[in-house]
Amino acid sequence: MGTFNLHRRHVLAGLGAGSAGLLLGNRALPPALDLAYVNARVWTGYRGVPLAGAIGLAGEQIATVGAAQTRARIGKRTRVVDLKGGFVCPGFIDNHTHFTMGSFSLVRVELLDVKSPQQLVERLGSYAAKQPKGRWILGMGWDSERWGGELPTRQLIDAATPDHPVFINRTDGHVALANSLALRLAGISKDTPDPEGGLLVRDARGEPTGVVKDNAQTLIERAIPAATDDETEAAIRIGIQRALAHGVTQVHNMDTDWATFDAARRLRTKGETDLRFYVMAPLNDWEKLATLIRREGRGDGWVRWGGLKGMADGALGSRTAYMRRHFLNDPKNFGFPLQKWEQFAEWVRQADKAGLQVSAHAIGDAAIDHVLDIFAETARKNGARDRRFTIEHAQHIALDAIPRFAKQGVIASIQPFHAIDDGRWAARAIDAEALKGSWASRSLLDSGATVTFGSDWPVADLDPLGGIEAAVLRRTTDGLQPGGFVPEQRITAEEALRAYTAANAYSGFQERTLGTLRPGKLADLAILADNPLSAEPGTIGKIEVLRTVVNGRERYKASGA
Repeated sequence: MGTFNLHRRHVLAGLGAGSAGLLLGNRALPPALDLAYVNARVWTGYRGVPLAGAIGLAGEQIATVGAAQTRARIGKRTRVVDLKGGFVCPGFIDNHTHFTMGSFSLVRVELLDVKSPQQLVERLGSYAAKQPKGRWILGMGWDSERWGGELPTRQLIDAATPDHPVFINRTDGHVALANSLALRLAGISKDTPDPEGGLLVRDARGEPTGVVKDNAQTLIERAIPAATDDETEAAIRIGIQRALAHGVTQVHNMDTDWATFDAARRLRTKGETDLRFYVMAPLNDWEKLATLIRREGRGDGWVRWGGLKGMADGALGSRTAYMRRHFLNDPKNFGFPLQKWEQFAEWVRQADKAGLQVSAHAIGDAAIDHVLDIFAETARKNGARDRRFTIEHAQHIALDAIPRFAKQGVIASIQPFHAIDDGRWAARAIDAEALKGSWASRSLLDSGATVTFGSDWPVADLDPLGGIEAAVLRRTTDGLQPGGFVPEQRITAEEALRAYTAANAYSGFQERTLGTLRPGKLADLAILADNPLSAEPGTIGKIEVLRTVVNGRERYKASGA
């Protein structure tokens, strides 16, 4: 092959698909950029690479990174945006959302700021007065830890909601409160048994208090009229705008039902969804998902599937996380698994054998132990492959279990805001030894494990910058631990930013197309008003998102940006 042809091949390969341009003699002239962001500080996500001064886009791809390279490709049709020192990074990927629930939380009764039982009553009563008689009142976000820990009861809210059945979830989603009308409509009485993996809280006479934990929630949920497809899609579109406003370009949806999975697929048939979705299906439905993949494949760049989510245990706030040692002041309570381990292990083995990715919710150290054991046995039985198991939350890891993540190649999917929220009261729930491995980002990274970050929206806000600040400082939201909750687990801003970008792309098998910035990769960008890597850590959560670019198009722009 002659020198000319060899040079031509190398040039065309370097430009990326669809960007060959014209050739004059031995020299390639690539086409002009569609969009150029200049006077910028561009963080590519690659270790040791200094900030670049500009980035250029052509179609859906990144075409140039660097001031000189970008300037050379600006043409008459190029839209040039002066960012005036704005910070550009890969679009944030949220590793754990419940997107339909979060989207509906934006249009239902708001409870996240409720700080007392009386305020809860007032909020529900005011909301009920505006609703037609008989309509269910649904919402999420109350937290009894904000008023000392005593759980609310149906009697507390009955008088304010006599004509409306009420079902409202605690902020972690593992506990809910129903009023008497809701219990009656669901057919729940003193004689109703607790379901496996669930609990009906009862008073001294054995009567249900209205509080239901984990799998017991389904006893009431089955009585609630399902939202229509139109209602669900309208809510999700609101949620998409919320995500884009926070610089989020993709979410991993971790529901254990098909609601978001089906809604995202419907939205995709109507065009681009503006936000990328990687939607999980319930672990016990692995055969259904495998059949769908054989028939239709795994989706596209907007809506993808191929993963499953299983529930190993409950949550710390509900005292249903499965722990090695009992909860403080409750010597008989170690939490509990949400199904038999033998069944869970069989689902994982069969799903993995079918080539599906498996994610397991595990919060307590005992639950994490069991899941790691099941993952190890599954890999041994099914043989080596690139499977990328994840443990969702991985909140309270026994110190002797931390090295197992890297050794087994298991991804720790953490939500850093939980550390500064639950950290307010975690010491009242578990002992000092269990606290050492709580949200153990530092120890996991030092051990060589892959750590990814997200929100668990609507349990916490869909806000990566707030999550980065939480991971860096670990200051509890009540202001009482300014030095940080378990401060030895703090990490750097760059490590946290990588956990929201490159690590999450890897978790979703997308490291070749997303998560870092270089020519040829898809153009998903978050453009910020300030640099979170050099800003005062306590201000990171306040940095404004100026623009959000997905697939080469600006999908969000702040006022005045």
